[in-house]
Amino acid sequence: MCNHCVIENVKRNMLSRRSLFKGAAFAGAAAMVATTTPREVLAQPTSKVIDLTHAYDSTFPTFDGNPGIEYEWAVEFAQNGYQLHKLTIFEHTGTHIDAPFHFSADGTSVDQIEPEKLVAPLVIVDITDRAKEEANSAVEAADIEAWISANGDIPAGAIVALRSGWAGKVKEASFRNDAEGNFAFPGFGKSATDLLLTLDVVAIGVDTLSLDPGNSADFAVHNTWLPAGRYGIEALANLEELPVKGATIVVGAPKHRGGTGGPARVLALV
Repeated sequence: MCNHCVIENVKRNMLSRRSLFKGAAFAGAAAMVATTTPREVLAQPTSKVIDLTHAYDSTFPTFDGNPGIEYEWAVEFAQNGYQLHKLTIFEHTGTHIDAPFHFSADGTSVDQIEPEKLVAPLVIVDITDRAKEEANSAVEAADIEAWISANGDIPAGAIVALRSGWAGKVKEASFRNDAEGNFAFPGFGKSATDLLLTLDVVAIGVDTLSLDPGNSADFAVHNTWLPAGRYGIEALANLEELPVKGATIVVGAPKHRGGTGGPARVLALV
């Protein structure tokens, strides 16, 4: 056989083997994508962003009644051409996170919350009508069961939020207290959170001052939900603008090392 013929045969064999390898590699990659696609986080294509965060200052209601944030000028524009504040902040003020460490000696601190638990399907349980009649209304297990009956299973990795209409009272004394000066606002009942602990729910949220109702004497939800490794979000805003299912919540958690919680920017994608 001539040298030219040998060379041409080798070329054809090499091209044929390359095509085989490329086909195998493509098939392998396709199989890998098919078998390793991560759990979908976005509930649906996003067309709107809703801010679930209150802007807050030293007048924002707090549990202990003390200012949750205070400002002082550290650098002023007139003297320096730029400006910045020195802030004194208590962790649990404004729209904020309760990390497990808030109610346990060795629980997960806010900087240790896994990123995948900060972007989640949002489930909303609405008790607005009940809250109009009774300030200390609570979401109970029956409300969770009714939601599931009406809407289907709670998505894996979800955040379940209570909607009571209470955020509209944030500039009023009644956001925190009743006419006698007692704490009075809706929250979660322990029967509800006991049920949610059996499901793949990463956090609960409220549009009020606390995860527990205002008249709670034992903080039963704080004392069981947080030590179980789940977290909470308090003082959410604008839940009225969202459907009870189908939105995705994005929790902009603070990341100061060893924190028990902290103010957060929380958004919903719908």
